[in-house]
Amino acid sequence: MPGGKSGKLKILVVEDDFMVRQVIRDIVEPYGVVDLTVNGEEAVQAFRVAWRKDEPYDFICMDIMMPVMDGNEALIQIREIEKGLGIAGPEEVKVIMITALDDAKTVVKAYSKGGATSYIVKPIEKERLVSEMRDIGLIA
Repeated sequence: MPGGKSGKLKILVVEDDFMVRQVIRDIVEPYGVVDLTVNGEEAVQAFRVAWRKDEPYDFICMDIMMPVMDGNEALIQIREIEKGLGIAGPEEVKVIMITALDDAKTVVKAYSKGGATSYIVKPIEKERLVSEMRDIGLIA
């Protein structure tokens, strides 16, 4: 199970909407240390910095529709960084994509092109997010 030496997860929340970002942070904070970013470009930068510090993220919760760089593009770049580091398969960061669109095309793109671990449709509900974290092996 993820969590590094401390047993706590290192979590990145990527969401452009302030209120949604706070809701997600409040849900995941009991499970680890949470960093917040507001778009995909910041997420990719945070991901790089975390690896440079040898403190990689265990979990990313990322909105798909954001300004500057959307979540799908950010996830593609994050997976490219991992590939460059020799990280693949079960060693990759777990990523739950968040979308306002319950649209099959958007979801398929997140899985097939980006390698998302899972996805959730807004509005975010605590029970659903925690259950998804459990299902993908982040928490017991």
